[in-house]
Amino acid sequence: MPEVHFRVRWPDHTATRCYSPSATIRSSLQAGLTCPVAQFVKISRMALEKGSERVRRKHGFACGRAEMQIAIIESFAARYASQPDAQVTIEAYED
Repeated sequence: MPEVHFRVRWPDHTATRCYSPSATIRSSLQAGLTCPVAQFVKISRMALEKGSERVRRKHGFACGRAEMQIAIIESFAARYASQPDAQVTIEAYED
């Protein structure tokens, strides 16, 4: 199961390198996609949980790095909670 890293550009123009345990995240978050922060959080959580579940089925345990990445994304997103129009861009995948 190939792990994948992808770069996210936040509303304040900072970039974050994110992790996924599975390449299936590409179908949920396409490079070049720009969307509201809340939508990004929702999509990433679902995709990362799906990837973590794939790890569980293969290895017998969930992916702790995926769970940590969800927490990091939620922490960054909280900075923009008062900005409902704030957008996130998936810049690129780094494999």
